[in-house]
Amino acid sequence: MTSIAADLYPRVSHVVPLAEWTTMGDDVEAILRLKAERNAVILAHNYMRPEIFHGVADIVGDSLALARKAVDVDADVIVLAGVHFMAETAKLLNPSKTVLIPDLRSGCSLAESITPADVRALRAAHPGVPVVTYVNTSAAVKAESDICCTSGNAVKVIESLGVPKVIMIPDRFLAANVARQTGVEVITHPGACEVHERFTPLDIAQIRTDYPGVTVLAHPECPPEVVDAADYAGSTAQMVDYVDAKAPTQVALITECSMSDNVAQLYPEVDFVRPCNLCPHMKRNTLGSIRHALETMTNEVTVPADVAEAARRSVERMLAIGAAK
Repeated sequence: MTSIAADLYPRVSHVVPLAEWTTMGDDVEAILRLKAERNAVILAHNYMRPEIFHGVADIVGDSLALARKAVDVDADVIVLAGVHFMAETAKLLNPSKTVLIPDLRSGCSLAESITPADVRALRAAHPGVPVVTYVNTSAAVKAESDICCTSGNAVKVIESLGVPKVIMIPDRFLAANVARQTGVEVITHPGACEVHERFTPLDIAQIRTDYPGVTVLAHPECPPEVVDAADYAGSTAQMVDYVDAKAPTQVALITECSMSDNVAQLYPEVDFVRPCNLCPHMKRNTLGSIRHALETMTNEVTVPADVAEAARRSVERMLAIGAAK
């Protein structure tokens, strides 16, 4: 293992055995070199494997943080270690930059649950009702929308519209949770995240039985009854803020597996219980696939100009509302 890889190891030592990290050294070294050669940056979602999140990423965060920070990226190439809709969003906000995704198969159950035709049908059924679209959608769906939102700013976005009713797509659980917070009538589409929809109140009850006194934080893509069983619900960034502010002795993050691994490194004094539902799409991102994308400059993500213009407006309207994690 080279000295550079050895220097990085403390960042991942809590979850990656040294023997395993040693096998990753060549890829880590190559990625660091290629980033310099290509004038590239790596944006990594909170669900990335720890060796990506802590080892080679330049910017990390949830969907909202990555969208905001993508605007200010000073690089020729952006590698989006996440899923396809995130790479599309980075391209919308950086049309002149090359945006790569490590694996083109990195999709999203939410993004695949709705089409532009579905949005048009909802508009026809509910004339005059604004369409608020979760960022976990394709650029083509965003282009049919009035404004975008993330799990972290959905309440703020909807309240900013000042209307009694909205169409909120495609996550039915996020929509239900937001409706309860805002009092706004929310019409939605029957989409769901394949990770978060699997959590149940029984899971929370079992965690509390096994770990008395544990603090439970749930993602708002979980069913409302799971959110009700938790102590707090928020986006991945809001979960981190909660841990930072409250410093719970023991915490369970009801979200994708790698979130706990990545946050645990930042808060070694907190005991992280690790309920585990994996996102198969996020896990397609590996050091090897990032290296290959940078070496070959393949897996470029593009958006047709007509779609990009309309989709960009929806994303920029969201960003204009103001910072909200």
